Amino acid sequence: MTILVCGSMAFDTIMVFQDHFKRHILPDQIHILNVSFLVPEMRREFGGCAGNIAYNIHLLGGDARIMATVGDDAGPYRERLTKLEIDQRFVRTIAGTFTAQAFVTTDFDHNQITAFHPGAMMQSHQNKVQDASAGVKLGIVSPDGLEGMLTHCRNFAAAKIPFIFDPGQGLPLLSGEDLLSCIEQATYCTVNDYEAKLICDKTGLSIEALAERVDGLIVTLGAQGSRLYEHGKIIEVGTARETALTDPTGCGDAFRGGLLYGLSQDWSLEKSAKLASLMGAIKIAHRGGQNHQPSRAEITQRFTENFGESL
Repeated sequence: MTILVCGSMAFDTIMVFQDHFKRHILPDQIHILNVSFLVPEMRREFGGCAGNIAYNIHLLGGDARIMATVGDDAGPYRERLTKLEIDQRFVRTIAGTFTAQAFVTTDFDHNQITAFHPGAMMQSHQNKVQDASAGVKLGIVSPDGLEGMLTHCRNFAAAKIPFIFDPGQGLPLLSGEDLLSCIEQATYCTVNDYEAKLICDKTGLSIEALAERVDGLIVTLGAQGSRLYEHGKIIEVGTARETALTDPTGCGDAFRGGLLYGLSQDWSLEKSAKLASLMGAIKIAHRGGQNHQPSRAEITQRFTENFGESL
């Protein structure tokens, strides 16, 4: 089953502040905030939500097709996708732009401060789901340009292709009306606990009321696992055991890659969320969004060890 992954492709410049942000930000001085963090450790990684999600689907043996927009500087990323044999036919180059760029600073508490230049991502509405939908049985609308996210949701719904709405970092761009429209068109919705609160504030609806509008609403809770709202039921899914806590960048995308793979195999939402949890745990032990390289056999073994069932 082909999974159409709509969202950003980006280069991530990741820096590590070897201390804790909270020691250097004075709560009573936020109105005149002027801080500088020394970051002796820095690296550049392949990232973006669509790129990261597709990479994790690829690790599991799934068929991911990316639909995204990139700039003139995307050559190294395209070379990587070619080597991985990830379908990039619907990755459009927008002349005269940069590929989206994220500048991420992480502290010892795994908190992050990010500056993001959208670049070519703001032209994502030039892509149309119907152009890339041949053989597609499942999709995701992950953070992207505002018009692109709205358009992709409408197009998935019109094509009757089940899809996950994953607003993520795109939430500040979306009004309450936009969010309700996208959720009501989607089959599933994924958010973290902070995003869930923000959506409730923007829409004026409780999380339970929002869950009634989709087949499944997944709220990730960090180290506490995830909470699934499905047809009036609430299911708690625990976390998989990590081997190390190295870098949280891309963990949410790894989770979504596992979730999409499971759903594409017609698994239950709960089993899919367990695989999602495992993919996040595998990713957090590695720097960057696409440097973990577990074999399928390793993933299968760890899934059984963590959840007592087979893939």
